[in-house]
Amino acid sequence: MVKEKLHNYPNDEFKEKVLNLPTGPGIYMYFNAHSKIIYVGKAKNLRNRVKSYFQRGKQHDAKTKILITHIHSFEYIIVDSESEAFLLEDNLIKEHKPKYNILLKDDKSYPYIRVTKESYPRIFPTRTIVRDGSKYFGPYTDGKQVKNIMRIIRNLFLVRTCDFLITLDTIAQKKHKICLDYHLKKCDAPCEGLISIKEYNNNIKQAEQILQGKTRDMERILEEQMNEFAVNLEFEKAAIIRNRYILLKDYSAHQKMVSSEVVDRDVFGIAKIDDTACSLVLKIREGKLIGKRHYIIKNASELLDSEIIQRTIEKWYIESDFVPSEILLANMPEDIEYISDWLGKLRGKSIDFQVPKIGDKRKIIELANSNAEFAIKEYNLAMEKRDQIVPRPVLSLQRDLRLPKTPRIIECFDNSHLQGTDLVSSLVYFEDGMPKKSEYRKFKNQTVLHNDDFAAMREVIERRYSRLIEENKTLPDLIIVDGGKGQLSSAVEILQNLGIYNKVSIIGLAKRLEEVFLPDKSEAIQLPRTSSSLKLIQKIRDEAHRFAITYHRQLRSKRTLKSSLSEIKGIGKVSSENLLREFGSIENIKNASDEDLTKILNKNQLNSLKKYFENIEIIEKITSLEE
Repeated sequence: MVKEKLHNYPNDEFKEKVLNLPTGPGIYMYFNAHSKIIYVGKAKNLRNRVKSYFQRGKQHDAKTKILITHIHSFEYIIVDSESEAFLLEDNLIKEHKPKYNILLKDDKSYPYIRVTKESYPRIFPTRTIVRDGSKYFGPYTDGKQVKNIMRIIRNLFLVRTCDFLITLDTIAQKKHKICLDYHLKKCDAPCEGLISIKEYNNNIKQAEQILQGKTRDMERILEEQMNEFAVNLEFEKAAIIRNRYILLKDYSAHQKMVSSEVVDRDVFGIAKIDDTACSLVLKIREGKLIGKRHYIIKNASELLDSEIIQRTIEKWYIESDFVPSEILLANMPEDIEYISDWLGKLRGKSIDFQVPKIGDKRKIIELANSNAEFAIKEYNLAMEKRDQIVPRPVLSLQRDLRLPKTPRIIECFDNSHLQGTDLVSSLVYFEDGMPKKSEYRKFKNQTVLHNDDFAAMREVIERRYSRLIEENKTLPDLIIVDGGKGQLSSAVEILQNLGIYNKVSIIGLAKRLEEVFLPDKSEAIQLPRTSSSLKLIQKIRDEAHRFAITYHRQLRSKRTLKSSLSEIKGIGKVSSENLLREFGSIENIKNASDEDLTKILNKNQLNSLKKYFENIEIIEKITSLEE
């Protein structure tokens, strides 16, 4: 009892759930009072980890202290290994973007080099990752570097560039013709079987070595081959290998040497400027710098460097193709033991983590830190330039409506219903005149049970902006409500009650004459039909209407499906819901086997269901004949 008094849980139910947590590895998710995920974490021991947040007297950083005050409930997922935990945590953070997790942002979409999983693999650059067994190398921050690597690989190994599916069967049937690349000596024509699978895939393995930055072994192999051909007086073949050797040596010579040691290592640096941080990774293979990647972190003033480094390590090795023997760090991560175990299993060997303070290794850390600082300055400069560029329609809208502030962020609301049923509302979010669909929201009316647009508008405005105020999020510059003075007055009333009426601008747009209503004007404004400002308002309003209608149709379709099944003799509401939950759709139920259906239905219900579908088919046939 004394031990548990040292913990301050949100409520008794929460406490009981924590005490019954398993002691194995897993993922935990904290939710706020609105059932929104605000933090995702991983743990070797779930029970101990979750309990540690609420232990009185335990020292927490500022961010964690604020997080604890917003925790209302939690859920967890048990996993089998550290690798599963890292992957699951990363996927959940990507999907939900929790407020208190460190969100690493790439300011660019970096290319990878893909090696396909085929009998005769292809190698080509891509920005899209497809989980089909292919290998990915990168990412590469420099497009020129990708072109150089691809040129080297194609010249050295004559890798095919066609996208045909080449198998032993297609070769035997001679389905492909030798293309021009073969005659130009740029391909060994695997489509005609002129190179064996073993020899071709051996070339692919050597190409992968180069993609990993391992050129020394490849240089040695080429040199041995060249000498062997020369001894055997095969001078033409020796000349071909010589040219490849010179090409590879030239490529290797242009890579930046950062260490006299022939080692593989990754170097993690960090920099902060004001409220922005940047973490950066240098890829060093055989002592040569072959690439780098950086991540931008906003609102980082209260984050510890060790937290940022840890999240960067996790992100990097989830996506990376190779784990080196040595990792240099600007700061030691918080859960170094967890990370060490995970990466050790990935590599199959132990890894040397170092935080050098002096010497050549410290100079490499400082190189990573200075690159991170430069990346922040470059990012801030890009953001400043972007902020200075405001689209003309947005500026026209400010001018025509005489708004006090440029409406860079606009939110628009619309309601939808069918004869008073399935009342829904939509919110669309536009930034600098362009839709930002990740910020779209849909609402199912909770208090309005009949056709009342004014009450529906009051509800959705209150729900939206009370949450923004509670979560201390940015308010829009302009709110648009789809409707005339009635809907506008309803929205204004709520904004006044929330105390934010003077902080935002709001207008109403009536559909009939495309009239714009302002809160303090008795007469509507009619903007010129050809004006860019009116076209922008119409575009936003139409998008809100489309989004509301789509959501309304989803609800209506779901309700109709349930009702159509429940009307079948012997199948009630519970059985119809169980069928839809199990099979997902009417079509899947129709195509399901009797064995699967009898898990939910008895024999009489099954016969009624089959008879129902038979009648539907007969009606469809008659209808098609009449047409």
